[in-house]
Amino acid sequence: MQRRPHALRLPATGLTVALLAAATLAAAPTPTRAPDPVAATNDYCGGRCLDILPPGENGNATLADILANKVFGTRPAHTDDQLGPYANLAAAYPGLSEATLRNFFNDASFGVPADQVASTTRPRSDVAIVRDKATGAPHITGTTRYGTEFGAGYAAAQDRLWLMDLFRHVGRGQLSGFAGGAAANRELEQSFWQAAPYTEAELQSQIDAIAGQGDRARQALDDAKAYLDGINKYVTESYNGRWFPGEYDLTGHINPITNAGGIEPFKLTDLVALASVVGALFGAGGGGELASAQVKLTAEATYGKDAGDAVWKSLREADDPEAVLTLHDGQQFPYALPPDDPQGTALPDPGSVVPERLIYDATGSAGQSATAAQGVLPGNLLTAKHGMSNALVVSGSHTDDGHPVAVFGPQTGYFAPQLLMLEEIQGPGISARGAAFAGLSFYVQLGRGQDYAWSATSAGQDITDSYAVPLCTTDGSPVTTAANSYLWHGRCVPLERLERKNAWSPTTADSTATGSYTLVMYRSNYGLVQARGTVGGKPVAFTALRSTYRHEADSIIGFQMLNDPGAVHDTASFQQAAQNINYTFNWFYADSAHTAYYNSGSNPVRAPGVDPGLPVMAEPAYEWRDFDPVANTARYTPPAEHPQSADQDYYISWNNKQAASFAAAGFGNGSVHRGNLLDDRVKALVRGPAKVTRVALTQAMESAATTDLRAEDVLPELLRVIHGSPVTDPATATAVQRLDSWLAAGGRRVETSTGSHAYADADAIRTLDAWWPLLADGVFRPGLGDPLFAALTGALQINESPSGGQTGPTSGTSSANESIPHKGSAFQYGWWSYLDKDLRSVLGEPVAGPLARPFCGGGDLAACRTVLLDSLKKAAAQTPAQVYPGDPDCAAGDQWCADTVIQRPLGGVTDAKTTWQNRPTYQQVVQFRSHR
Repeated sequence: MQRRPHALRLPATGLTVALLAAATLAAAPTPTRAPDPVAATNDYCGGRCLDILPPGENGNATLADILANKVFGTRPAHTDDQLGPYANLAAAYPGLSEATLRNFFNDASFGVPADQVASTTRPRSDVAIVRDKATGAPHITGTTRYGTEFGAGYAAAQDRLWLMDLFRHVGRGQLSGFAGGAAANRELEQSFWQAAPYTEAELQSQIDAIAGQGDRARQALDDAKAYLDGINKYVTESYNGRWFPGEYDLTGHINPITNAGGIEPFKLTDLVALASVVGALFGAGGGGELASAQVKLTAEATYGKDAGDAVWKSLREADDPEAVLTLHDGQQFPYALPPDDPQGTALPDPGSVVPERLIYDATGSAGQSATAAQGVLPGNLLTAKHGMSNALVVSGSHTDDGHPVAVFGPQTGYFAPQLLMLEEIQGPGISARGAAFAGLSFYVQLGRGQDYAWSATSAGQDITDSYAVPLCTTDGSPVTTAANSYLWHGRCVPLERLERKNAWSPTTADSTATGSYTLVMYRSNYGLVQARGTVGGKPVAFTALRSTYRHEADSIIGFQMLNDPGAVHDTASFQQAAQNINYTFNWFYADSAHTAYYNSGSNPVRAPGVDPGLPVMAEPAYEWRDFDPVANTARYTPPAEHPQSADQDYYISWNNKQAASFAAAGFGNGSVHRGNLLDDRVKALVRGPAKVTRVALTQAMESAATTDLRAEDVLPELLRVIHGSPVTDPATATAVQRLDSWLAAGGRRVETSTGSHAYADADAIRTLDAWWPLLADGVFRPGLGDPLFAALTGALQINESPSGGQTGPTSGTSSANESIPHKGSAFQYGWWSYLDKDLRSVLGEPVAGPLARPFCGGGDLAACRTVLLDSLKKAAAQTPAQVYPGDPDCAAGDQWCADTVIQRPLGGVTDAKTTWQNRPTYQQVVQFRSHR
């Protein structure tokens, strides 16, 4: 039995009927019809730019819309019209043609043809918002800069007002008081308060700092103010007209009968809070030093200091020679590499680390770890590992018409409405179309300009360090880990206490009982306190120092440049724009003749000898160079030292390693990575006899999106070991035969036919899903031992399957990511490289950067084969219900449903499940024909 996705729960009682009656008293005004199209004389793509963003552009639903959706199944226009085309590519891509591309992507040309204009809205005399019939996306054209940005804000509020309001509260750690006290809401606000706590004055100070950065920065702030004016005009009009999002009624902010209540106006500091959410989710890197230290300490305790250190280094894979690279022409960009002779390392005493207390003064339901209400957002939205999106870019020298081809986009999860929104903005100094995060859409963040397109993937290089800060007391009392003062350059100074008080009461949308608590973070000059413990017996606070903290909105200048046709016109100017983005992203560019890549981020210059992968003593000798704790600034690596390139034969990225010597921040970036799925396919296209087309590159992307990484890159070695001798157990032999057949068919997770809701090779897929955690346990636990095995699962999860299940033993925060169901993105984090390297070593095959010791069967091939067969037999015996135990959306044993992508409802309107794909949420397919 399939169940509908959860959303705001409404009682099917007389209350529903009463609210529906009240809600129908007011409806959103009908925009005026306009026969005239938006001009598109500045478009150099020649109709060969396409894009798609599911589920639909319209993210606003009035109370009447929400109730009608629940009672009658109706829905507002353009809320799910992109879901079908997006989902259908999974089955149709093998037969894709130039003629059928537009069945799965929309025309992303500038402007709207006259016969495709659905409506025109003029919130001011100097701007028009034209919406097209195909998607309902806003095409904003202004005659003044102010009017243009005003229109962008008005359109954003039309499409995403509730979502924008949610996230300005998330960014402040205030979600429960706004949307309800559900456990997930509390978990999410707690994680954001831990990552980016600010006072309101500190949010404003970040605005003030930008104002002093020159003319472009001042123009950006003027743009943001105009954008806010547009948002707030819509807020006023929709409130007075009673056609605002119905979620305000359901969460108690507005009375659905009397209209008492209101919507708080938006302000500049809201944009900083929103930017902090985006940066924390997709643009950070590093911060896993304590988990890494636990692996190192446990390895040394298990094997001895030197041998244990070697094991730790080999598992860390900071600069693995077999890792797939975005820059594959031999370029080297040394950064954050482990030093040969580390200095200032501060390893915690075993067993001493205790996470910092966050919650104080809890009352009522604040003590409940589970609630009936689901919450408006996943509680682990931030704590789950992120680093998503992919890109495939091929130089014109390898394409059908001599012009570069790009298929790229961000993988930002799946929500309804989506975190991103589509828009086109045309005005003085602005000319772009694409996607932007709701509430920050005064510039297109990923999309196309007049004669170029750009996109990004999360880079995740290490810009966050952990310091062991000595604690002290000012009254001469004994120092313990409870002390709230610390040593700064020889002085004992107090830790700064940052508080956020939240309180909530039951609403129609969230029945959680009344409760309250205070969230507390302590801040030092060395960053935010994450844990406490001892080093050499002395009490310390372990902090996290992120280079972009206090600089959440600094990237505004780079995004402004990407939207400005006067600023970006070739590869060099594109890279210059990307240099002005301080978050960690891989940026890709294509125009009619050239391609380019640049890795952005504020990469701190560390003291000589410091290992960025381990905690460091908080002493002047080990601080970032030129560190200013008040402004949180330092010396950063210059642009020339960031990975970059122009006109390489092809580029791929799926959050893989950027270049040789550019160290990976976490564990597991080795010989098998999901980036291999792209690299192998694009390399074959480029080196093959035929020229690369838009169709071929899209097929390469979608082939990777439906393929099980473990099946393609690890299963062949598993089967080579097993096939060394006949398999005598009948049940195990049958399982092996099914795995052989699935591998021969490509190792894909696809339906038997469109809409069948059943996988081809379903038994083989179920077997591998069940087998993977048993493999990791059987191969590695005997050699690692229980303590090291547990420590390693705390640094790198074992699995990340499409269903979010089959996790195996877990430890620490890394397990948060692997257990998320229905998220689409899969196979980024896991022990794929460890098994690959170990099995090849056992088979006697060459391995560059091998693990420091053999694990499978202790290095004996026959013993290894026994381990594989024993674990396979156990896996094959598991029933579908054991492998896929069910969840609120899927019945136990329903394999296809367990894998499905669900657009997580952020409001009252829900969407259907779609078959699994591992691809960008917003995606462009572009091939420019000409240039200015």
